[in-house]
Amino acid sequence: MNLEEYKGVYVFAQQVDNEISSIAFELLGKAKDLAKDLGTDVTAVLIGSGIKDLADQLAEYGADKVIVVDDPELKDYRTEPYAHALASVINQYKPEIMLVGATAIGRDLGPRVSARVATGLTADCTVLEIGDFPLQAVPGQEQLHNQLLMTRPAFGGNTIATIACPYNRPQMATVRAGVMQKITPIKGAKAVVEEYNPGFTPDNKYVEILDIVKAVSNTVDIMDAKILVSGGRGVGSPENFKILEDLAEVLGGTVSCSRAVVDSGWKPKDLQVGQTGKTVRPNVYFAIGISGAIQHVAGMEESDIIVAINKDADAPIFDVADYGVVGDLNKIVPKLTEALKAEIEAAK
Repeated sequence: MNLEEYKGVYVFAQQVDNEISSIAFELLGKAKDLAKDLGTDVTAVLIGSGIKDLADQLAEYGADKVIVVDDPELKDYRTEPYAHALASVINQYKPEIMLVGATAIGRDLGPRVSARVATGLTADCTVLEIGDFPLQAVPGQEQLHNQLLMTRPAFGGNTIATIACPYNRPQMATVRAGVMQKITPIKGAKAVVEEYNPGFTPDNKYVEILDIVKAVSNTVDIMDAKILVSGGRGVGSPENFKILEDLAEVLGGTVSCSRAVVDSGWKPKDLQVGQTGKTVRPNVYFAIGISGAIQHVAGMEESDIIVAINKDADAPIFDVADYGVVGDLNKIVPKLTEALKAEIEAAK
């Protein structure tokens, strides 16, 4: 493999029902940073049917070029045709870096594509940067520069691993939603659009979709919330979450929770914050009865303001909190709710 042939930072621009997923814009934001460090450009790979008109949106969020693979076989996501499409793009255009969102689609697609193009894949990354490998020079071993350093939690989040793929290309990673930040859209931006179709020959590996049933949920997506009131095991019981719900209602916020709460069956998985849940970036994050284990903190530490309420003064959550209150949440939270309600009423 001639590594010099591989250039550019590529992003798989996931779309569902001809609507680009938010993770694609987040990846483009990170791709811009990586491309700047490498002195190269950013390319989005858009796969689907009747999707060419989505290219301008990708340009507004940082794509210099958009490769469009448009074919009726790609109308709905299916593993085989999508893997064939993306692997064909990689073999044809030879990107140095290929980023895929760690969504349900990306987690299915990424490993299959990496196997087809004979490269490695680092899954569920939380940090991506350009640097040297090995990280520290080792006597007798060449230190390679301008490598993609991919950081991800390992061993259940108890340690953090930084991984490189120095001898194969592309360097591939799947990235968790909510971890990277979108750029401010550049209105009117245009990208070079190139259509590429490797051709599709359906066979017995192609799944036939008989019906698509849209799931309907009343649960608010916590990743979109500006204010989150999050509860942990310290809340005590599912019934006790009522005091958190009252606080969230006054603030116009949303209730979320830690893994311990989900494991106890108190709240659904959709509301879980953390490495095995969702990564959130609200304006205000209340951590109530949450100890602050590294697995949870990794999912909320980028919040603008963190307020912690815990009876344990030594709880790790206070290390990341902007404001902390030590005491009984059963007394503090209702008083906080009443005080906020009074302030809001007085301001009307």
